[in-house]
Amino acid sequence: MAAVETLTNLQIVAEEYDKTVREDIERFREAAHEFLANNLNDDQFRPHRLRRGIYSQRQAGVQMIRTKVPGGLLTSAQMRQLAQIADDFAGGKGHLTTRQNVQYHFVPLRQVPDVLHALADVRMTTREACYNTVRNVTACPLAGLHPEEPFDVQPYARRLAFAFLHRELTDNLPRKFKVAFSGCPDDCMATAINDVGLRAVIRDGVKGFRMTVAGGLGPLPTEAKLLHEFIPAEDVVAHVEAVIRVFNRHGNRGNKNKARLKFVLRERGFDWLRATIEEEYQDILKNGGIPMPEEVPAGFGGFQPQPPPRGTGELLPLFNTAADYQAWRETNTQPQKQAGYSIVTVKVPQGNLTGDQMRGLADLADRAGDAALRFSMNQNVVLAYVPVGALQRVFGALKTLGLADSGAGEISDVITCPGAYSCNLALTKTMGLGAALAPVLAKETDPVVRRLKINSSGCPNSCGQHWIGDIGFYGNARKIDGREVPYYLMLLGGTQEQFGMAVQSLPARLVPTAVERVLAHFKANRIEGESFRQYVQRHKVETFKKLTADLVKPAELAPELYQDWGDEVAYSLELGRGECAA
Repeated sequence: MAAVETLTNLQIVAEEYDKTVREDIERFREAAHEFLANNLNDDQFRPHRLRRGIYSQRQAGVQMIRTKVPGGLLTSAQMRQLAQIADDFAGGKGHLTTRQNVQYHFVPLRQVPDVLHALADVRMTTREACYNTVRNVTACPLAGLHPEEPFDVQPYARRLAFAFLHRELTDNLPRKFKVAFSGCPDDCMATAINDVGLRAVIRDGVKGFRMTVAGGLGPLPTEAKLLHEFIPAEDVVAHVEAVIRVFNRHGNRGNKNKARLKFVLRERGFDWLRATIEEEYQDILKNGGIPMPEEVPAGFGGFQPQPPPRGTGELLPLFNTAADYQAWRETNTQPQKQAGYSIVTVKVPQGNLTGDQMRGLADLADRAGDAALRFSMNQNVVLAYVPVGALQRVFGALKTLGLADSGAGEISDVITCPGAYSCNLALTKTMGLGAALAPVLAKETDPVVRRLKINSSGCPNSCGQHWIGDIGFYGNARKIDGREVPYYLMLLGGTQEQFGMAVQSLPARLVPTAVERVLAHFKANRIEGESFRQYVQRHKVETFKKLTADLVKPAELAPELYQDWGDEVAYSLELGRGECAA
């Protein structure tokens, strides 16, 4: 009887959620209609857009739509729907972000409500993917798979994400609020750069989390502070709600540039922040707060109440791929804790997938996996439960999709935001830089260098997380002889908990040369066992300034220096009203 009651309760929750989502989409349709009829001005319409994950682009009349993927996990059916949306509304393309979202570009405003309904058909949403909200809750893509994880964090990530969605408390905060869960030993989700970071631990047989708060990047990066060494996993929603309450009450609503939780920490101090959070937590225990869901509706956060049969891969064609298969297997696969299976990481250049590639990956997850896909923080796709004996067939299938590049997670796997391709605030086309660097770095044979990471953003706002790359870049611009030239500020020695050190700005077209010089110096001068950050600190920033000084303003300016990567026309600095900070 209890099982029947639980199922009935979950069905009720699902029906209420679906009704809320559909009504919300229709409210947006009405607001969009009013805006297009000139009955709402842009300032009045902007909160309607952003609260539903819809950004304006630098191109007039079209929108960027950000789809949330809670915990980075989705079903193969959901991936097929993403592919269909890409084909029907977004020019056949989608972009994976560093927060496990999918973004579509160039969608006409009139078509946006139809996109939102298509997502709701498979229980996906854009709600609160932008604006001053609790953004997409991220989680380790290897959750439930990693041999060394204390426990699977995915159930807690999706339940927390569901708990805070469509809540009055969480959709009009002073500014955005980010939560990350990590279970693997190397903290692949970089919890220290989040407003709340939760790392899985087990104490006395009880599942729980090590909890940090007030981290963040942007123009002024701040490392998170340890709030609790241990909180019970089942109390995670209450503990996070306490932090959100403090942020909601004390965040700076008058200056969006100083509105994140990290500024509350800077201005009031950690002792005050910790004590105030504890007061709110005690109030939640006494008077109640947002409850922890027992479970979420099917499909939300990729949840499958009845996991489908796993694919064997036996029906995939066997290709003769011996030449590059071994290199791919070395860099793109790893053992899964479930015996006989491998984890496969699909390298996605600059995070860009076509509709056909999305569809092909969904088919592959069905035929040789667990009918699920996982998005990583470095913009790749992870397949799980791939039988070890099927790896060569899977590689062949990826080859047909154009997604069989080796080097996943290595230096050639450059992280980029879309940049000035679509963003109002960006100064440079970061994806073009990534595409220019990748073939140069793919030739690297030094195993230590290959393990380094490059992160790049088109502006200081850190969508590409440039502060935490071994080598980081963010876009800026200069005038030379009266003409505008795209530049990147180079940072060196970043880690997930220690930020890169600024060297100097370099012309965009000369960034690959600068990277080659830095790497050559590293190979010639590193000490055995020394990390890249330690090497940078030992040689000091001044060494790298001198190493690249002649690139800052070359004596002879070739015509291409006046062009951004991927462009054939002269660079022009064009900025619209920024909304990623809104």
